[in-house]
Amino acid sequence: MNVGLLVAVGALVFFWSVVAGRVERLDVTGPIVFVLAGMVLGNGPLRTVDISVGTTTMHVVAEVTLVLVLFADASRVNLDDLRRSSGLPIRLLAIGLPLTFALGFALAAVVFTDLPWELAALLGAVLAPTDAALSAAIVSDESLPQGIRRAINVESGLNDGIATPAVTTFIASAAVAIGAGALHDTASAAGTAAVVDIVGGAAIGAAIGFGGGRVIVAARARGWIVPGGRQVAVLMLAALSFGVSRELDVNYFVAAFVAGMAFRAASGVDDAEATELPELLGRVLSLAVWFVFGAALVVDELKLVDWRIAVYAVLSLTVVRMVPVAISMIGSGTGRPATLFIGWFGPRGLASVVFGLLIVEELPTADPGVQTILAVISLTVLLSVLAHGLSGRPLSQWMARQSAGPPAHAEGGPIRPTAPFGRHHHRQDHHRHP
Repeated sequence: MNVGLLVAVGALVFFWSVVAGRVERLDVTGPIVFVLAGMVLGNGPLRTVDISVGTTTMHVVAEVTLVLVLFADASRVNLDDLRRSSGLPIRLLAIGLPLTFALGFALAAVVFTDLPWELAALLGAVLAPTDAALSAAIVSDESLPQGIRRAINVESGLNDGIATPAVTTFIASAAVAIGAGALHDTASAAGTAAVVDIVGGAAIGAAIGFGGGRVIVAARARGWIVPGGRQVAVLMLAALSFGVSRELDVNYFVAAFVAGMAFRAASGVDDAEATELPELLGRVLSLAVWFVFGAALVVDELKLVDWRIAVYAVLSLTVVRMVPVAISMIGSGTGRPATLFIGWFGPRGLASVVFGLLIVEELPTADPGVQTILAVISLTVLLSVLAHGLSGRPLSQWMARQSAGPPAHAEGGPIRPTAPFGRHHHRQDHHRHP
């Protein structure tokens, strides 16, 4: 990473940190600001930074960002509550997410008839996860029924971790299909090796997250931890899950996600203070990734857009998302306005961008099929950044007027509003502001 890029991102993060509360009231989100800034500063006459997304440094930044996001999101989840609940989050994750992937896969196979099925499946998996950071006004708007806000928040916090094994597996399968050969030193593996990698990553994550969590709880109870020690210790659990699993050549994304859930299980509570460092660092890095996306991917990939890519992007944000959501809501008692609202607010965001950067690193970008899916990902995410970011507040006001009360299956417990850095959080126990 060059000094110019570091200075540009550092200055932008600083200014965004001090003005985000004011700017977001204008329905302008962090991803919108950083993508547009990247497009301006990385291209055209005002170009001041030179970024190559195929470098090892960018690959590591993308991986670490996703690891921190997966760990932080998973550490928010109360597994006992989810097991006891038959509410909307379970429906969206257990029914809606698989159907979204399947429909995205099928649409890619129909629209892009020249794509190998492995690349079509990869595209469906990359664009299946959602990101509530692009609709921050939804999560923080207390005029909306709590069940709707919780459903969107919990779904977007978990579906990137659930989709990650499929993405890494299909990256490896696509590499073989297009003649790039087997991938090494990566989270991606194909066939039975993928199963071994996923199981191995889950085992390592569970051991590090649960074991480390119990040590932290015991040390705190004995008064051994100095101020700030828990935050550093939890950050190191995320780092260890990544480092150990990578060293052992298993799926480190799965390891980070499972480690976050295991830490929550070991601590027994949603420890907002303890998870503050991985959460904050993940948010800062995610803004950097949005800048890189605007500077190094969007402009070049949009040059490749044709009618097929445009059609797929629009359908991905509408039909591919909304039909599975509607199916998952059958029998839930949720009204049509709420179903439409949740179906629309399935923005494609950070996870899809990071997956795109991994594709750039691991697959040959000269391949026409790889170029096609990168163009689709770039256009879909760009449209989502704009459409979901700008429509969040107006449509939430519409939904509030439509709702006489919370849905029949709304779950209890307050929801923490989205932090100014723009990454969603689904704390289930209490409010806490950074």
